[in-house]
Amino acid sequence: MITPIPSSDGSGYASLLAELKERIRTARLQASVAVNRELILLYWSIGREILARQTAEGWGARVIDRLAADLRRDFPDMPGLSPRNLKYMRAFAEAFPKEEIVQQVVAQLPWGHNVKLVEALKDPAERLWYARQAFEHGWSRSCP
Repeated sequence: MITPIPSSDGSGYASLLAELKERIRTARLQASVAVNRELILLYWSIGREILARQTAEGWGARVIDRLAADLRRDFPDMPGLSPRNLKYMRAFAEAFPKEEIVQQVVAQLPWGHNVKLVEALKDPAERLWYARQAFEHGWSRSCP
């Protein structure tokens, strides 16, 4: 039988519990940020590849519908592979053509925020400025 440890026994249990909770919260946040970064880089690379292939092969917009159908068939549990989102990925790669900018700034923002920046701001310098400010100051999507 396990004897419960009272939280006020003076042995430091409460401080241990608080420390462990903080570690768990920090690790969960870091994991979430890492997953977001990888997802943004994946979406950017998909968009870049679609853009490059459409240019090189002369493919029209319908290739996006076909890709979406094929990708969703192979990855049915993965959200974000709709034709609409693939078009956003293409526009995202076109709006941020330099990978180092994506890695340093844009990958720190959630996907919805990046989509909003691409839709709302046509000037590349202005878009990059808003991306940096959004990251540094925690701006919401409603800012631009």
